[in-house]
Amino acid sequence: MLQRGSQCTPETARATVTMESFSSRDLAMRVQKKFLSTMATKGSVQMFIDDTTSEILDELYRVSKEYSGNKSEAQKVIKDLIKIAVKIGVLFKNNRFSTDELVVATDFKKKLHFGAMTAISFYEVDFTFDKVVMAELLTNCRDLLLKLVKSHLTPKSHGRINHVFNHYSDPELLTKLYEPDGPFRPHLTKICKGLNKLVEEGTI
Repeated sequence: MLQRGSQCTPETARATVTMESFSSRDLAMRVQKKFLSTMATKGSVQMFIDDTTSEILDELYRVSKEYSGNKSEAQKVIKDLIKIAVKIGVLFKNNRFSTDELVVATDFKKKLHFGAMTAISFYEVDFTFDKVVMAELLTNCRDLLLKLVKSHLTPKSHGRINHVFNHYSDPELLTKLYEPDGPFRPHLTKICKGLNKLVEEGTI
C-alpha cells in the first residue's frame, strides 16, 4: 500500500471529513505532512497513500467498527496502518534499507501480492474461503514486515504492526467478512475491487 501521487487536495479531504466522521484519506494526508514536514510540498506529501488505497482503508475501518462495535479501536487500527505505511515509504525514499533488507522487502511484496490475489479469489469463487489460509498469509506478511523494519523502527512501531496484522488475521473477523450473504459483503466487494485495481497497476 505504498504508492505515489494521490490526487486528493486539502479541500477535497476536508469535504470528505464533512460527510464521513472518519476519513482514511484525510488521516493519511495529516500523517504524511507530519512525517514529511521538511519537504511538505503538495507532491511529496501525497506520495505514499493513493486514492484507491484510501478507499480500501475506509472499508477496512467500517468492517472493524461494525465487527468490534468500538469506533475508537477501529480508528486506532487504521491510524497504526497508515503510520507504518508512511514510515516505510520514507525509509524507501531515503534508501535506508540494506541489500539484505531489500531482499526481505521483495519477499514481503510477493507475499502481499499473493495474499491480495487469494483474498480476491476467495471473494469471486463461492465456498472457497479458508480462514486458516487467509490468517496464515496475513501472519506471514506481518513477520516479514517486522523483519524488514527491525533495525529501523522503534518497538512502538513494531507494536503497531502487530496490532494491525493481529486484528485483521482474526479468524472470526475473516469468517464474518466472507459470509456470502453476510452484513459485511458490500465492504468486501469494495475492498476486493480496490485490491484488483492495485494488482492490475502493479502496486501490490
